[in-house]
Amino acid sequence: MKSRMKISVDIKQVRFYAVVGFAYLLMWMLSVRIQRPPEEFVARSINYVWAIAYITMLNFIFFEWVLRYASVKKLLQTILLLFAMLMLYSFGLYAWRFVGLQLHIYTEFRVFPKIVDGVSYHFPLSVASLFFFGIIRHIVTYIKLKAATQQLRIEKQAAELNYLKSQTNPHFLFNTLNNIYSLARDKSDLAPESILRLSKILRFMLYETNGDHISIEQELTIINDYIALEKLRYDESLCVNFNYDVEDMKRSIPPLLLIPLVENAFKHGVSETRGKPYVDIHLSIKNRLLVFYVKNSTDPSEEKVVKENIGLANLRRQLELLFTDYVLSAQQGESVFTATLKINLGSHV
Repeated sequence: MKSRMKISVDIKQVRFYAVVGFAYLLMWMLSVRIQRPPEEFVARSINYVWAIAYITMLNFIFFEWVLRYASVKKLLQTILLLFAMLMLYSFGLYAWRFVGLQLHIYTEFRVFPKIVDGVSYHFPLSVASLFFFGIIRHIVTYIKLKAATQQLRIEKQAAELNYLKSQTNPHFLFNTLNNIYSLARDKSDLAPESILRLSKILRFMLYETNGDHISIEQELTIINDYIALEKLRYDESLCVNFNYDVEDMKRSIPPLLLIPLVENAFKHGVSETRGKPYVDIHLSIKNRLLVFYVKNSTDPSEEKVVKENIGLANLRRQLELLFTDYVLSAQQGESVFTATLKINLGSHV
């Protein structure tokens, strides 16, 4: 089956070439205004309107159909098409001038004894249009591609953030259910209360954390509820100190951004401490600078090399996607683990 050039017209493309053609017309009208006598301005402007309407149509055909059809595999057809376009840009434009004269639209300011002379005189108008239309088309295409690339990047980041959230929530739920299981196994009277607190946390996670942001007040509420749930597992030996200094409780942050550090302190610190367990938590937000400090007891026999679990690794990746200015550090001491998170909230991408 022989290949054929598929011809289709996009209204947006037509509008684009119409706008560029109008800009090209204004450029030539300005040159008429500067270089020609004022009494010729209207007539010469009409001449350019007539000529550039034809040139705009040719550029649409050339850039949107001919160039897309041209290829090395269709070398002969491509050469014939390019030759035909050359004729249309040169002799065709002169013929279009003749049509305008016959319709009394075009004003003849100069008589050409030979057709070749007329073609040579008008051909630069066509050549200049190729550069004008080509450059603007290239710039607009580049801007569109850049915008599309940016949109794809945003969509990719959003998809990855959703994936990270989908990991965080089951991980959090799994650890909490383990805690409740230990209470139920011991037939503790606190098991029903722990289930009630868990349902409250899950309700919050289901209905309040679907958006991109929540208030710092809501984040503190979920942290307090989680601490209360964890404290049910321990006797009075557990010491938890949670304090905060926040200048604006309504300031928004990404949901569940701080809870992984608190969860990490209980799961990998307090639960493995043989002596008196403790957790110190401090949050400060001033002048868009968030500082979150979590310190917890650990087993003295543990290595001092920090090995990031899924919670910390997940949090670090979320920070990379959400902010350009942040610091997440973790230090393992002889019997203490310290995690510090600093975020410039104004650096949100």
